[in-house]
Amino acid sequence: MNNKFINGDDAVAEGVRLARPHVISAYPITPQTITVERLSEFVEDKSLDSIYMHVESEHSALACAIGVSSVGARAFTATSSQGLLYMAENLPYASGARLPIVMMNANRALATPWNIYGDQMDSMFLLNSGWIQVYVEDAQEALDMMIQAYRIAEDKNVMTPMMVNLDGFVLTHTYELVDIPSQELVDSFLPPITMPNNSMSIENPKSLCISAGNDFNMEFKIKQENDMKNSISTIEQIDKEFEKVFGRGYNGMLEEYMTKDADAILITTGSITGTTRIVVDNMRKIGKKVGLIKLRYLRPFPDEYIRKAVENIKSVGIIDKNISFGYEGTIFTNVNSALVHLEKTPNMHNFIGGLGGRDITKQNLEDAFNSLLLSANGEKQDRIMYMNVRCQND
Repeated sequence: MNNKFINGDDAVAEGVRLARPHVISAYPITPQTITVERLSEFVEDKSLDSIYMHVESEHSALACAIGVSSVGARAFTATSSQGLLYMAENLPYASGARLPIVMMNANRALATPWNIYGDQMDSMFLLNSGWIQVYVEDAQEALDMMIQAYRIAEDKNVMTPMMVNLDGFVLTHTYELVDIPSQELVDSFLPPITMPNNSMSIENPKSLCISAGNDFNMEFKIKQENDMKNSISTIEQIDKEFEKVFGRGYNGMLEEYMTKDADAILITTGSITGTTRIVVDNMRKIGKKVGLIKLRYLRPFPDEYIRKAVENIKSVGIIDKNISFGYEGTIFTNVNSALVHLEKTPNMHNFIGGLGGRDITKQNLEDAFNSLLLSANGEKQDRIMYMNVRCQND
């Protein structure tokens, strides 16, 4: 075992190095810059045999990755916040062309007001882009998901680009002990990419990124939708294979913690999960039946898994580090949509917090659980509650 004390950005870079991409297209933006800097050092010291392209913008970084992936090569890029939005035009080009690009997104607030700290407003904008979206809890999961991401994206039944999201600063700049697997072990799990059927080829020329009018366009999109939904089984299978090879897995689409006899649970994504797990343990010690669901994937959305996990829960809270202005948190909307199919839906509450890097403390989480327990006992609680704020929701 090769343990290193590194931050989340470094962990992503180590995972990418082990995945052996042919081309890295890079443009710096806080807080992901350390990742592309470290990859440039790997290329320089020849521990990574890749072409490193320092492009002039995030839009160009993804355009470059699209070109690389179009000829059947393995591509990587990284971004954050405004950079991700600057790329936005290219995201559906990549997903519609079924190019298995892997991108790291360091979740960060959006302007205005300007802010470099972490929330999840940026990636929520792109939920409809056709990319698989996964959210990681710590640096080890960040490294491991870079390796898993290429296996998932390049699977012939998936062929869809993948965005690996990690919370800006809380994960990108926090140091942890991370196991760096050997290259031999990674090679046994992640073989070299074989030229997909949709690659440019001199021997087998074909048209790419074609025009499709109203006679074919809808069928293209439905095929894309079906393959995205069907990728759930591939994601689950690859995570199980990963656990057999590396000795750790992540429970596929979501992880349940202390949910079986719980009266109230919180659904979390990303780094807040670890703090919530500690609060669950503390409240269990004093007899409060609370639990946690760590929601790992937002696309494809694991609606059936969520329904099964909460079918006997009285009160469910969803933590959103984003707002869909004029409505509610985006994850809350998605979970609510999934639960309308239940015979008896639990009481649903949305906890919005962490915007612009604001802390969500253990006390905030305990307060949320206590509110959910009151709701479970029939006491009316607000549908949407803000965490750790100085102003009220009018």
